[in-house]
Amino acid sequence: MLKEILAKMNIEIGEREEALFDLYYDNLVTWNEKFNLTAVTARRDVDVKHFADSLSAAKYFPQGASVVDVGSGAGFPAIPLKIFRRDLDITMIDSLNKRVTFLLNTLAVLDIEGRALHLRAEEAAYTDLRESFDVATARAVANTKLLAQYLLPLVKVGGRAILYKGGDVAEELKEAATAIKTLGGQVTITERCDFEGMGRTIIVIDKVFSTPTCYPRKKIK
Repeated sequence: MLKEILAKMNIEIGEREEALFDLYYDNLVTWNEKFNLTAVTARRDVDVKHFADSLSAAKYFPQGASVVDVGSGAGFPAIPLKIFRRDLDITMIDSLNKRVTFLLNTLAVLDIEGRALHLRAEEAAYTDLRESFDVATARAVANTKLLAQYLLPLVKVGGRAILYKGGDVAEELKEAATAIKTLGGQVTITERCDFEGMGRTIIVIDKVFSTPTCYPRKKIK
């Protein structure tokens, strides 16, 4: 059960949260039959690889933070975070309209507040979203240098980017160091979080000065 998995991570949820995760799971597998949102569909796998994983960094999101989830896909980590942390104000962006449609439907089914926008990650910072969030996050299969270019331009000075990464990130952080500094960031936390066979590393990058207006590049490499 999800509650038992989370308890091992020192995360407690109540009956309300359990019911919402059940609804979320049911909606996900129903839509997945038509839209192929995720390859992970067995309930325990979803509990571990999507729900619990999304909450593994929950303690690093400040109280009442405005959060943008870049490349949200099927809503991870934003929707599990919103279920667990009602104080968060979530915005999800994704490049595929079918996923945005699913996200909007899920918000309605769960009766929780949030936004889902049809946008490419590299375009988001050239809208009114630029430097407007307390936190930008991503649970994406991309290197740290690339994620920093997507996330930091969206964060206010004094805010932070929170990256969900797999395994050992030392080499990636080394390669991304110059880019992070140029974009206005400073790595303050790197924490390994292992649970139920999952190996997750959370990287927190604090925004210490404004991102130069030429970033992100139109074509990010």
